[in-house]
Amino acid sequence: MKLVDAALIIPALDEAESIGPLLSETPFHLLRQVIVVDNGSTDGTGELAAKAGAQVVREERQGYGYACAAGAAASEAKILVFMDADGSFVPAELSRLLVLFEKSEVDLVLGSRLLAGIPRGTMPTHQLFGNRLIAWMLNRLYGLHLTDLGPFRALSHDLLDSLDMKELTYGWTVEMMVKVARQGKRIVEVPVSYRSRFAGKSKIGGTIRGTILATYRIFSVVFRYAI
Repeated sequence: MKLVDAALIIPALDEAESIGPLLSETPFHLLRQVIVVDNGSTDGTGELAAKAGAQVVREERQGYGYACAAGAAASEAKILVFMDADGSFVPAELSRLLVLFEKSEVDLVLGSRLLAGIPRGTMPTHQLFGNRLIAWMLNRLYGLHLTDLGPFRALSHDLLDSLDMKELTYGWTVEMMVKVARQGKRIVEVPVSYRSRFAGKSKIGGTIRGTILATYRIFSVVFRYAI
């Protein structure tokens, strides 16, 4: 695949053990920018990302949405791709998302872990249940046909700017999806691999409390825009 006018944005909070190995897998030659958003890390995540060749943006306001928004603001690329920093996704597979933009077939492309099959033990049962439940609600309320709420996704910079994003914590990805749906845009899923994180514990799925808090925020967004 040739160079694409795209930026890979990787929000990261205390992922020092994962960020280096993840960036070593990242196809820098395909992308205009690789941006790691250091969301207030205290373990040197940002410094390690810079040494690995990424552009580092510091966002002290902790929250997934804050980090993603900061990365988008720092990007000059036409297409924005978002991916987690923990190594659970395979960076080389971003070409599966980007190829659809070359064919002008999509407005928002979502990497679906469920379409590819989630290996046993890589996602806690409570997180998998919450993911499926919210996907079902989105399908019912917004007429979508989704299997997953995965954070590996791509859309045009112009489209993101038009969404006027408000939710700056756990509900950021769902707000993106429902607002794109309300605009009548094309949302497509492609299968992507999913594996165990390189190190540490998930800030959301790693605990039942984190999953409950995230689910609450996400449900509030789902119903807020359905009215």
